[in-house]
Amino acid sequence: ENSGIFAVAILRLASVGSAFATTTTLFSSSIIFCFDRENVLIATTAAAIGAASAYLYFNKTSTMTRPKGSSVEVAEGDRKYLIGGNWKCNGTVEANEALIKTFNEAGPIPSNCEVVVCSTFIHLSQLLSSLREDVGVGGQNCGNNAGKGAFTGEIAAFQLKDLGCTWVIIGHSERREGFGMVGEPSDLCAAKCKIAIDAGLNVMFAIGEKKEERESGKTMEVCASQLEPLAKALDAKDWEKVAIAYEPVWAIGTGLTATPEMAQDTHADIRKWISDNVSPEIAKATRIQYGGSMKGKNAKDLLAQPDIDGGLIGGASLTEDFFNVVNGVPK
Repeated sequence: ENSGIFAVAILRLASVGSAFATTTTLFSSSIIFCFDRENVLIATTAAAIGAASAYLYFNKTSTMTRPKGSSVEVAEGDRKYLIGGNWKCNGTVEANEALIKTFNEAGPIPSNCEVVVCSTFIHLSQLLSSLREDVGVGGQNCGNNAGKGAFTGEIAAFQLKDLGCTWVIIGHSERREGFGMVGEPSDLCAAKCKIAIDAGLNVMFAIGEKKEERESGKTMEVCASQLEPLAKALDAKDWEKVAIAYEPVWAIGTGLTATPEMAQDTHADIRKWISDNVSPEIAKATRIQYGGSMKGKNAKDLLAQPDIDGGLIGGASLTEDFFNVVNGVPK
């Protein structure tokens, strides 16, 4: 029940000439692709002059339609746009059904774009069972416990993965602030990111400054303080599973938006910081999303900037406007 089998037969006609004959013989062969939850098996058979069957077995990199739990791999040196929808503490089963229907009927996703929706924990199964398969599903947070046990009220990263999720948001400003309680410090956010990656999840790691910090010229000082623990926590290979979501806190849910030029400047500074403090290669490959009130009407201009590789979308992800953002990706 957890695997999907797809067969594609491709007929190939090959002309084989004989040095001792004037006739041409046609031979046919077929290629059958079988996909399961973990792997891709390719079997090739040839009828030509008794050719033996050849089997190639390699790890699935999730570039195909997901049997729940896949994710789109980014080719080396190429940054695929990443549009993440953060539903926050919104949604009911009934309301979600209507929104899922809207998303499912929204038309094709651009080939250079990956789309993910992150709902509340209690609605993840609904998304995984009903949402179109070319849209990933993720959690909005996970615990800092790597395993099971006495962690009342926590949701572990391995449990998100086990359910079928491929992504999780870590370090959102609302969690860093703490909802009027003690918030999550950067060291904790970095530790959770590492735990999530080790569990097999991809992470949208959120950073960003408050209004007074921007006005006092401390934007990169704040962003660097949030990135430093992350750089210490991750191995080089871990960065393949991370997207940085730059969220100017003053623009989240306020209707205020950084101009495309302002956002680009900060994204370029973040990429330079990664280049200087992690590696130039990782900086080039890492996707940096913009997360400050991106919506359909401003997505195209923001996404046209060279260092803006997608968006982490809040309010607009709760409406049909989410796919207007998706379609704002440069073709």
